[in-house]
Amino acid sequence: MEVLFPRCAGIDVQKRTVVACRIVLTDDGEWLRETRTYGTTTEDLLRLSDWLAAGDCTHVGLESTGEFWKPVFNILEGSFTVWLLNAQRVRAIPGRKTDVRDAEWIAELLRHGLVEPSFIPPRHQRELPGAPWADDPSAHQLRARPGDTGQPRAEGARGHQPQAHRRGQ
Repeated sequence: MEVLFPRCAGIDVQKRTVVACRIVLTDDGEWLRETRTYGTTTEDLLRLSDWLAAGDCTHVGLESTGEFWKPVFNILEGSFTVWLLNAQRVRAIPGRKTDVRDAEWIAELLRHGLVEPSFIPPRHQRELPGAPWADDPSAHQLRARPGDTGQPRAEGARGHQPQAHRRGQ
């Protein structure tokens, strides 16, 4: 199978931990696979970024579970090509599930180009006031529209979803 990204990583994101598997092609033609676990504090995520950079990773695949991926994505996006991957498309691991296996599987899928990234708006759009992608607490509410009661609604009310989600991305 063809390798598209010879220096990449797969990351399984949990609430309190991040498991990363880095796969790199060494100078002697061998594949080096390393797995590490980090916390989810900014300091820990910066150490993760340094570790990925030390391996000269170019691409990073993140599994999109809940909202825990957002801080990881925000820290890594300036240094790597970060792909947010749909968890349902990645979950094809037979046998017992572990975070390490998930990270390894994500790295393998990414390395061979067998996954596609989900759409994430550029940072300047995500930071617009009222944007559903913003990280602040008010981002999870929609602005009132003409004819509404003036009360903000929770995201998802009346079938509202961001454009990319309606198209199945």
